[in-house]
Amino acid sequence: MHQPRRDVEERALALFAIAAVGVMVWVAKGVSVGIFLGALTAFTLRAMYERVAARTRRPWVAQVACLAVTALAIAAIIAGISLILVARGSVLVRALITALEPGGSLRAQAQTLNHFLGPLGIDLTELVDKLREAATQVASYAAGVAAAIASKTFDGVLVIFFVLLTTHFVLVRGPQLEAVIEAMLPLAPAHTRGLLAEFRRVGRATLLGSVATGLAQGVLATGIFTIASLPEPVFFGVATAVASLVPGVGTMLVWLPVGVYLIAIGHVASGIVALVLSATLVIGFCDYVLRPRLVGGESMPTLLTFAALFGGVEAFGLIGLLVGPLLIAIAVAILRLYRADLASDAADPRP
Repeated sequence: MHQPRRDVEERALALFAIAAVGVMVWVAKGVSVGIFLGALTAFTLRAMYERVAARTRRPWVAQVACLAVTALAIAAIIAGISLILVARGSVLVRALITALEPGGSLRAQAQTLNHFLGPLGIDLTELVDKLREAATQVASYAAGVAAAIASKTFDGVLVIFFVLLTTHFVLVRGPQLEAVIEAMLPLAPAHTRGLLAEFRRVGRATLLGSVATGLAQGVLATGIFTIASLPEPVFFGVATAVASLVPGVGTMLVWLPVGVYLIAIGHVASGIVALVLSATLVIGFCDYVLRPRLVGGESMPTLLTFAALFGGVEAFGLIGLLVGPLLIAIAVAILRLYRADLASDAADPRP
């Protein structure tokens, strides 16, 4: 007799629970980037945390070690972008502007080449003028970026704080949190565990595939540019690491123009070395050897991968490079579970 009332109460309570989760998400959206990156970091450091905790038999040592690794990685990324990419980039752009001005070295070379290219109807002087205008705009933009970095100090500290806090929470309380989720979701426990395992795997793969591989590409590119005697190889190495996050073209945005530039100014051997080594190591080794080893697991179809990257950027901005692949991978995992469940029901002979 009380069953209908009980059903109504359960449905109402479920709606309140959904609303509560919605309120939590809405309140935390201002720090969502830090929470998201912290969760991915915890998934990546889980194996290290368990290994150190088992060896030392002191969980707090493992916690400190993981947080120290996270803090050092964040500091290195911030220093690489703000101190090297912006500061040294501004110096290089100003030097480029000087070289493109009347009497500059690059303009003189362009005028020399015009004697040979004139019969073909090619005028490099116009190209030099356009490059100078573009370099001037880049210099202004770089100054704006530096000012924006300085003005966003508090926001950056807040994000870093939540990255570290979330990393600690997920590492320490992760198993209990997963048990609560398994008990609350209206799915079979095996399906819930499968989805959570896929979420952890894809989170780790997303972070390692995007960040760790990009860092490796930046280090290799720095060594290659040093061998090729390119000025400011560290700057171009950092630029390569950042460009690795760009969907589709990636690191070619940096090393391909660098190689062509070296060949164009007469350093043919250095340009060929830069192109060959970059194609072999920065793309061949990092994308096809290192990344699969770091990521592991079943890869998504190419169409879904590009949809996740470009669609993620369109929907969420730059952080969409991480969010997009994660959401698509979880959606694919849910569809696989559903397909497996349908196949299991079809194979069951019971009515």
